[in-house]
Amino acid sequence: MALAPLATVDDLVALGLVLTEDEEPIAENYLAVASAAVREAAGTPISETSSTVSLEGEADQRLRLPGPPIQSVDAVAIDGVAATDWRLRSDRLWRFGGWTTASGPSEVTVTYTHGLPEVPADIVDLVGRLVAGALASYRADDGGASLGTQVVTSERIGDYAVTYGGDGLATDMELPAYLRERLAARFGGGAGLVRSR
Repeated sequence: MALAPLATVDDLVALGLVLTEDEEPIAENYLAVASAAVREAAGTPISETSSTVSLEGEADQRLRLPGPPIQSVDAVAIDGVAATDWRLRSDRLWRFGGWTTASGPSEVTVTYTHGLPEVPADIVDLVGRLVAGALASYRADDGGASLGTQVVTSERIGDYAVTYGGDGLATDMELPAYLRERLAARFGGGAGLVRSR
């Protein structure tokens, strides 16, 4: 199931973007692409959704679930057998006996609801700004050349000249490294905790 975009055409209008009727389907497409880019950087869906995942269970009592924050857990099975002796604590499942079986690591299947019930305003704004940049490129009358990211590195007025340089981004929908790191840190998609035994 595809997730709904993190922002809507109405959000774009509220941010001050003026769209023609012909541009609305293009904006819808850009909203989907920008939302996918933000979710990929965050490492989580951000908006609330239900998922079923299979994870490798280890001897540790805690089992981290992807896509925080975790709202609720509907079902847990260990190697295909329903389990009820667990608790949800701090976006992790806790089980007294750990998550292994007598034969070693197990496969833990979890059905749960996770993400935020409402997309934060700054994420709506970020997606809106990505779409606005893509629409500006779309609107440019340059035979499609502006659909790739171009940065003006120098400009001269006498005998007009302009020089474009790349900033390492291929399109308006790519997020710079600092923003990707910030999203990953905020939503838990960054490096995980490594435990030594």
